[in-house]
This record gives sequence, C-alpha cells and structure tokens, in this order.
Amino acid sequence: MSAAEVDVPSGQPARTNTPAPGDPSLARLSLNQRTTAEWSLRESIDGALRAGLSSIGVWREPVADVGLETAAAWLRDSGLRVSSVCRGGFFTDNDARVRKQAIDDNRAAIDETAALGAACLVLVPGGLPTGDRDLPAARRRVADALATLAPYAESRGVRLAIEPMNPIFAADRGVVSTLAQALQLAEPHEPGVVGVVVDTFHLWWEPGIEATLAEASDRIASYQICDWITPLPADTLLSRGMMGDGHIDFAPFTRAVAAAGYTGDVEVEIFNADVWAAPGDDTIATMARRYADLVAPYL
Repeated sequence: MSAAEVDVPSGQPARTNTPAPGDPSLARLSLNQRTTAEWSLRESIDGALRAGLSSIGVWREPVADVGLETAAAWLRDSGLRVSSVCRGGFFTDNDARVRKQAIDDNRAAIDETAALGAACLVLVPGGLPTGDRDLPAARRRVADALATLAPYAESRGVRLAIEPMNPIFAADRGVVSTLAQALQLAEPHEPGVVGVVVDTFHLWWEPGIEATLAEASDRIASYQICDWITPLPADTLLSRGMMGDGHIDFAPFTRAVAAAGYTGDVEVEIFNADVWAAPGDDTIATMARRYADLVAPYL
C-alpha cells in the first residue's frame, strides 16, 4: 500500500487519504521524535517538512548528538515550531546527592528548552526508589523539585509541564498517576510557569477525565496522542499504538481538551517496536491520516 492510500484503523471505516503538505488539517499536528525513533534529528526535521507538518517535539539525546547550537540552528532554519522538549524530571530518589544531580540536569534541560524556543519542557516525575514503598513521600519530593526549579524556569522563559503517567508506571517511572494529581502539584505556581501534559495513553482511563480537563484549563501545556493497544507487550513501555488501532475514543477526549481552551500543537508520541521498524515516511503518512480522521475534526 502506498503512503497516500487509505488504511483501515481497527474498528474504523476508511475515510481519509493522506493529507497533502499544506492541508489545513495538518496545521497543529506535531511529530514527536520517538514516533520515528530510528531517525536522527536531521532526518526527523526533514521528514516532518516532507509531510507538510509545522511542528516537532524533540528529545534531548538526539539534540545532544549534534550539539545544541547546531540543533537550534537547524530547527530555526526549518521554520518548524518546537512543541516540546523531552525530557526532564526524575525527582524521586531518596538520596539527597542523587536529587541534587537531578536538579542540576533539569536546569540544563531548561537551558536547552530555552535555546530551542520550545513550548514546554516535559517532566517525567520518576518512580519509587529501589526498596522504597512510600508513594506520598516520593510525590512530595516531586513538589519540592518543582518549587526549586520553577523560579529558574520562569527566569529563562520556559514552561515546565508535569506528565501524569498511567498507573502501570507508578513504581518505576511516574509516581504521579492522574491528571488531578498533576494539577495539585502545579497549583502553587503560575500556569505559564508550571503546566501539565495531557497524554491520551496515560489518561484515557481516568474517571471523570472530562471534568478534570475542564478544570485544567490554561494549565494544559501539551496534548500528546496515541492509542492503548492490547494485548500489552512484555515491555509495557512499548504498548503505545497508532491512533485507531486500540481502545481510546479520541473524539470526546479531544473535544474536552479543546473545550478547556487548549490551542497548541498536538503531538503524536508512539513507543512501539513495530512502528519503529516501519519506514519513517510511511509512519508519518499513517499518522497524518489517522490524525485528520480521528482527532483534527474535534479540535
């Protein structure tokens, strides 16, 4: 099947051909680099431009591979918006020395985000330290780290974005499991300094999510999308699917994000070995079709 042909998402009718570059339906679609993980930063930029996208979400490691100055120049010259930088965070260690190292690394990430002109720096909170079972204490360490970093982020013109993560990752990656918890952590800070990431993969299950999204309002710093697929692979980190291939109903979720007032870019972020193995241009074409069909009409 060519990249321009209609494909059939699981349980969905085939309705949409690949939008051509410049199609208005692509105006807010952003390629998160992890969706085409085999590509370098240069390849990701060029692939996004070939597809007619206007935005890209970058990861710190590919930026470091070419150097911050080069990466910033490439992105500036490309005309692409940088919808986010991934990632900072990992604040939960109970060793003070390790936490200080994390704070120092996050200050560096804030500087990188400022240099790239990105909309936000995504913060993955961190999981439970080895042998530790005290979730409330780990969450307090996240709050303490935000209090330390927020003034520096504000001074650099950078918005921090707390990413609540699906509870399956609470032990090893994200002790903040719900949007409601993320909003509580953000509340002491100005919305333009500390916001939240709304990711369908992490939040589609959350009871009362539409009401919580309404409360989030101007705290929403990033909207990331992909699908929840089953059966889950052995490595649950790789259980994200292309929109339409899983269980998430994107229409009401996206309507709620839009009703909350979010007008920024919409990143497709997929961790999936099969998606990564596919040619990047084909992945972006499928991503654009599914987005135009399942998400864009509801923004």
